[in-house]
Amino acid sequence: MAETIRRLLTEKQAADKLALSQRTLQAWRRTGEGPPFVKLGGTAVRYVDSDLDAWINEQIRRSTSDSGHEAA
Repeated sequence: MAETIRRLLTEKQAADKLALSQRTLQAWRRTGEGPPFVKLGGTAVRYVDSDLDAWINEQIRRSTSDSGHEAA
C-alpha cells in the first residue's frame, strides 16, 4: 500500500498561502467557515497543505453572482 505524506502547515503558513490574515483564519475556525484544520494536543492548530489546495479549488467562481452551489 502506498504511504501518503500529509504536509502540515502552521496557521501563519496557511494564512500566507491563502493571502489572508491569521485573524481571518481564527474567526473562520470559530464560525465553521474556511478550510478544514487539524487540532493537535488540544491547542496546536495545523492545516493540511493538500486540504488548502482542495478548498481553494472549491472557491473558484465564474461570476460575482455565482454562489458555487450547483442546481439539482
